[in-house]
Amino acid sequence: MATAKKLTDNHLTCVICTEVFTDPATLQCNHTFCKSCLLKYTKTQSEAIQATSIPCPSCRQQTKVANPDSPVEERVSQLKPSHVIQSLMDDFGPGTEAPETGECSGHEVVVLSESTTFQMTTKRPFICKHHASKQIELFCKDCKMAICTICYSINHRKCDDVDTIENITPQVKEQLTKRNQELNLRIGNIKHGISLNKKHGDNFRNKIEETKSQIRNTRAKVVELIMKKEKQLLHDVDQSCTEYLHQIQTDIESSEIELQMYQQQYEFTVNSVTSSCEMDMYAVYESVCETSLDSRITDNRPAPGRVVFTRNIDKLSKAVDELNLGDVKIVQDRESIPTLYQTIDCMEGHDMADPALHDLAVLAVDGVKEVVVVVDCNSKRLNIYYTSAIHCPKYIQLSDTPCRLMKLTNWQVAVSVPGSNEIVTVKVYPHPVILSTIKTNRPYFGLGCLSPSRLVAGATGWTDILDLEGNVLKSIKTGKVSIPSYIHVTGNQNLILSNGVFDSLVSVTREGEAVFTYTPTGDRSLKYPQGITTTSTGDILLADKDSHKVIQLTESGQFVRDVLTAQDGIGHPCGICLDTDGFLYVTCGNAVKVFRFD
Repeated sequence: MATAKKLTDNHLTCVICTEVFTDPATLQCNHTFCKSCLLKYTKTQSEAIQATSIPCPSCRQQTKVANPDSPVEERVSQLKPSHVIQSLMDDFGPGTEAPETGECSGHEVVVLSESTTFQMTTKRPFICKHHASKQIELFCKDCKMAICTICYSINHRKCDDVDTIENITPQVKEQLTKRNQELNLRIGNIKHGISLNKKHGDNFRNKIEETKSQIRNTRAKVVELIMKKEKQLLHDVDQSCTEYLHQIQTDIESSEIELQMYQQQYEFTVNSVTSSCEMDMYAVYESVCETSLDSRITDNRPAPGRVVFTRNIDKLSKAVDELNLGDVKIVQDRESIPTLYQTIDCMEGHDMADPALHDLAVLAVDGVKEVVVVVDCNSKRLNIYYTSAIHCPKYIQLSDTPCRLMKLTNWQVAVSVPGSNEIVTVKVYPHPVILSTIKTNRPYFGLGCLSPSRLVAGATGWTDILDLEGNVLKSIKTGKVSIPSYIHVTGNQNLILSNGVFDSLVSVTREGEAVFTYTPTGDRSLKYPQGITTTSTGDILLADKDSHKVIQLTESGQFVRDVLTAQDGIGHPCGICLDTDGFLYVTCGNAVKVFRFD
C-alpha cells in the first residue's frame, strides 16, 4: 500500500491542481497534466496560442499538435497519456480499490464515526512549478520567490537572504493581513467616493437642468423685449403711413373737384365759339376775361414718399454678440468639508530615522496615472510614489539638500538645490531620471513656474525670472516677503509668496506690482507660513506650519476659513498641493496626507 501511495503521489498527481490526474495528457517532454488544467494554463499564454502549440507548465517546452489551426480546446483534446501513465492510471487511478491504509495523496484522511466531530481540512502539497517532484521548502527574500532546494542550488546560490518557508510564513501572513486591511480601507474609501460621486452627479444634473431653465428664461425675457420693440416699430410705421396716405387721398379728392370745374368751363367755351349766336360768344368772353388763369402750374401736392427702416447690420450683429445674457462655469463649493482619504507613509523603506518633507507636487501622467513627488531634505533626494504601487517608491538622489519643488509639465518637475546653486529638472515617468542641472548665480530657495520655459525663483533679497539656462531675465520686488521660500503662480500669472520668518502672505504681479499683503493679527496671526496652492475658483490655500492649519483666503486675500486644523490630524504642515480631481495633498511629519472634499 505504501508503494501505491508513492506511485500516486509521484507519478499520478497533476502539479497544477495537485490532485490525481483527471483525463491525463502527456506532452512531448513527457510531462503529464490534467487536460482541463493544461487547457486553462495554455489560454493564459498568448504567445503559445499565436504559435499554435502547447507549452509545458513545468519546462516551457512547446508541443506541436497534428492540427495546429484548430482551436486550443481541440488541440489539447488531441493529446493522449503515455502508455506508462495510462497503465498506472488503470491500476491505481480513480475507480480502482482504495488503499487499505486510508491514505490519500495530498489530503489528511480521518475515520468518521457517529461520535466524531469532523472538521474538513485541506492540505495540498506546495509543489515547485519548475521541479514537479519537489515541494517548496525555502523562500528567497532577495528575489521574493518561494523555491525548492533544487531551485536554490541552481539559481539562488548567490542570493544573500534565503529562509525556510516555516520561518517566513508568519511574516508573509502578517504582510498580507496588513495589505488586506489597507485594501479594505481603500475599498471603503472608493465605495464612499462612488456613493458621493453618484450623489454629486445627481445633484449636478439637477443643477444643469436648473441652469438650462435659467438660460431659457433669460432668452425668453430678451425675446420679449425684442418683440416689444418690434411691436413699437410696427405701430410707428402704421401711424406715420396712415397720416401720409390720408393727406394724399385728400389732395386727390380736391384735384378731382377742380378738374371737373375746369372741364365744364372748357366745354362751355367750346360751345360758345362754335355757336352761331355772337351774343352768346361775347357773353362768355366777357365772363372769362374777368377771371384770368395763371399760366403757371400750381402744385401743392406733397413730395412722393417711401417708408424707410434705418438699421446697421454690423452694429446689430456686434450688439447681439455683446449681449450679456450671463456666464456659465463650474465652481467647487467654497465651504466643502475635507475628509482624510489616504495616508502615504514616507517612512516605509526609508533608511533614515526622520525624513524632512518640505514640499511636494502631484502629476497626472498621460491623464491617468497619478505620481506624487516629495522633497526629502534629510535624505537629499526626491521620493516618487506611483498610485499603482504606492508602497514601492522610487528615488532621485541629489548632490545637495533640495528645497522647493514645482511642476513643469505632466511628467517633469524642477527642484531648487540652493547649497550647490542649482535647479534640477527631473522626469518622473515611467522611471525617474535627471534631465538637466541648471547652474545659477544665486542660491535660490523658492521656486515657481510661469511657463515651461520661464521660472521664478526666490533668493535672499531677490526674486528673479529665469530661463531654463539660469539666465536672469528680470528681477521684481516682493514687498514684505523679501526672501520668498515658497512661490506659487496663480492662473492669472500673479505670484503668491511666503516665508516662515515673516508673518505675512504677499501677492504681486509678474511685473512686481502689489496685489495684496495678508498680515492678520490676534488669533488669526500667521505662525510660520509655508506652502501655497490655489483652487479652481481662485481661492488660496496656505499651510501655516506652527499653527497646524491650512487656511483658505479669497483671491484678493480675504480670510474665508480654517480648512484643516490639528483636529483633522495634521501637524506642522509644509508642502501643499491640489490635483486635477480636487484632492488636497499635505506633507505632515513623516507622511503625506490626502484629503477629499465632500
